Parts: sequence; structure tokens; C-alpha cells
Amino acid sequence: MVGRRPEPDPGYGSGISIGGNNSGPLQNVVGQNITDVHQSASADAPAASVEAVRDLLSTFRTEVERNQDGLPNAQVLRAMADSIDISLAAENPQAVGALRGAIQALPALVMGTAVQQGGEALAHAIAEWLG
Repeated sequence: MVGRRPEPDPGYGSGISIGGNNSGPLQNVVGQNITDVHQSASADAPAASVEAVRDLLSTFRTEVERNQDGLPNAQVLRAMADSIDISLAAENPQAVGALRGAIQALPALVMGTAVQQGGEALAHAIAEWLG
């Protein structure tokens, strides 16, 4: 039939949809190597707003409180959340330094905990906001 694409061989599909322009060697779950894949990100993507960072901070605080009994460092996480909040309100070089410190420390502090996802999302949003 004219204009019809041939059906792909079902033995070679990865079942993985990466989307966009992707690059790099990958191996899917059945062991087939996928090569010549490229990935790119737009440099024009909007940075996170301070409101978005504050929303994530609020959510993170709630997660810390809800899970405090299972968090060995809940007090440190609360103090870090307070420091982030104060730094977001200040507009000086020390505040930026404190936020950059939080970006570096937060993922390690939440790794393997019930608040890992929220902590990593908060650190990522702060990094985007600082640009």
C-alpha cells in the first residue's frame, strides 16, 4: 500500500520512550544495546520562581513533620528549611551562599529517607531559581 509505513519488528522494540532528542549508549531491560541516541535540553526553559520554591519548601516541611519519627536527622532538616526560608527573603551574597550550600547538602541528607523526593525537588528548584 502506498504511503504506509512498515510495522516495526516486535523483537527489537525497547518498550522505553525517552522522548525529545536523546543521546548516549543505553541498554534496555532485554539486553539489547541502543546506540546513536541523542538528548538535548532547551536553554530557554524558564527558571523556577521564588513562589514555586516556597511551595516546595512548604511541602518539604510538611513531609519532614509527618515523617519525623523515622528521620534520624529531622532536626537538621527543619533547621535547613528555616535557613532556606530566611535566605529566600534576603537579597545579599550571604543568602545566595547559604542557598548554594543547601543545594549541595540537602540531597545527601535526604538520601534513602521518606523525604528524599521532596528534598531533591526542593534542591533542584533552588538551583533553577538561582540560575
